[in-house]
Amino acid sequence: MSQDDCAVSVHDLTFAYGSKPVLWDIDLGIPRGKLAAIIGPNGAGKTTLIKVMMGLVKPVSGGIDFYDVEIKNGKFRNKIAYVPQSGSVDWDFPATVLDVVMMGRYGHLGWFKRPGKTERNMALETLETVGMREYATRQISQLSGGQQQRVFLARALIQQAEIYFMDEPFKGVDAQTEKSIVGLLKKLKEQGKTVIVVHHDLQTVSDYFDWVTLINLRIVANGPKDEVFNDKYLSLAYGNRGLLLKGAT
Repeated sequence: MSQDDCAVSVHDLTFAYGSKPVLWDIDLGIPRGKLAAIIGPNGAGKTTLIKVMMGLVKPVSGGIDFYDVEIKNGKFRNKIAYVPQSGSVDWDFPATVLDVVMMGRYGHLGWFKRPGKTERNMALETLETVGMREYATRQISQLSGGQQQRVFLARALIQQAEIYFMDEPFKGVDAQTEKSIVGLLKKLKEQGKTVIVVHHDLQTVSDYFDWVTLINLRIVANGPKDEVFNDKYLSLAYGNRGLLLKGAT
């Protein structure tokens, strides 16, 4: 895969918390227009990897390019959207559903310009897309876990990004919400967007994704789902437990 085909490329990357390496000598590329899963056992560095990719934490060494442009120049920051793990969000923050979604436009407006009618209408339309328009005036803390996840997905969608990073977006949601989110992610892919998802349920990888990165501190495998999501690489990443998690007999 040429550099020009990559939405995101990571090269020679190492990250540590203090003296403890969490990611070691990472090299990988994820092509444009893919629905990509990052999978691996607990503590493998999955969440840290996407945080480093987005520039939220600084690696010890190495770098990240978006569309063959180094992240450090900031050119693509407005082209990146992020849906964090639900457990990392302060749900008691006093904001309505509509407020939270409109926050997704701040990167385009700049911090000194307040959202107006245009942004409000965009937010309402996006809430309609995720099935949450009727909750627009509800406090975010009053929603169920699945509803909160839909709202944060709406906040990402309204950014009209090119690359979407999502950290376990299906965690704690019901089956209907999961099905709805998957449908939206596949629509983003159809629009040529790149969606990169930290995912833990191996049984749904084949149905949801077309690109897979297996990680366990280092890259175990990275490529098209049909080439790397198999017993060989799962065993390398998870041990024999990987075959059980996938549902192998």
